[in-house]
Amino acid sequence: MIERRVVVVGYDDAELMDIAGVTTPLHAANRLGGQPPYRIGLATPGGRAITCGSGLVLQGQERLERLTGPIDTLVVAGGDGHEAAAEDRRLVAHVRRLAGESRRVASVCTGASVLAAAGLLAGRRATTHWAYARKLASLHPEVTVDPAPIYIRDGRVSTAAGVTSALDLTLAFIGEDHGPKLARDVARGLVTYLQRPGNQAQMSMFVAPPSPEHAVVRRIVDHVGSHLDGDLDAATLATLAGVSERHLARLFGAHIGESPARFVRRVRTEAAAHLLASTALPLPVVARRCGFGSAETLREAFTGRYGLPPSRYRAAHAISAEPGTEARPGERGRAAGHAHPPG
Repeated sequence: MIERRVVVVGYDDAELMDIAGVTTPLHAANRLGGQPPYRIGLATPGGRAITCGSGLVLQGQERLERLTGPIDTLVVAGGDGHEAAAEDRRLVAHVRRLAGESRRVASVCTGASVLAAAGLLAGRRATTHWAYARKLASLHPEVTVDPAPIYIRDGRVSTAAGVTSALDLTLAFIGEDHGPKLARDVARGLVTYLQRPGNQAQMSMFVAPPSPEHAVVRRIVDHVGSHLDGDLDAATLATLAGVSERHLARLFGAHIGESPARFVRRVRTEAAAHLLASTALPLPVVARRCGFGSAETLREAFTGRYGLPPSRYRAAHAISAEPGTEARPGERGRAAGHAHPPG
């Protein structure tokens, strides 16, 4: 093989970071001597320039309609224009056609809606940006949509959660194509994580979903976030909310998408992930601060959510921090930033 041909499909209102998150690591792999090199191209309808959601203009390099294989990797970007793209029968038909001539097919963020419209996700497990996951699942019941992981690889079809997760998926591709050393070198050059595991949760302590609109649910969510080491069983939360346990469960199902118990367990586990990455606190202390009865209980919850034990997570994600200098999990709401809009 002389080169690996990679085609990124873009359209008006595509997210620039979705595109660059794929093309930049591949270019870095070429500069670092990856062989065979990647030949990277942006395909657009008519080969014309597209205006990204940020307002910047990218010149198309290939006409989507005239593009033919073989293609090593076909990637569909996401962005605010994804719904219009998914409704464009010609664009979807060309993506479907090109997928049949590609070794690997992928989407970034809401680009999953285009793959779904092309029938490429039917019977597969897929992810997308957490804010769009419910809608994608409702529009395409034939797809098993999992909003938690940052990327999912199901056979030759991969889907990434959005924006910066394009880096993670592309690093995984580089590692598969050229070996882990080159993937590590690319990650160092880009000053990014060395391949976060694909099943790492999209939403972390610093990428939180908007507060629920329902006042009762919002009050309980805020209470949980600021009292992770307290009594957060269903009866206690229902009493605080002034409703029955059954009614609180119905409210959480409608506005959060999970039961109060599952929500509490998830938030506690995410808080533990933050402390593991940002502090040197011993595991029993992390467990106590996050409301787990013991380090073993934390291990079970952590492995169930992240697919790896706390010790391995800390080894992969730890940053320099002095014990005791971190924000407590109860400061979650004050420390949390806003999620990037779906890309």
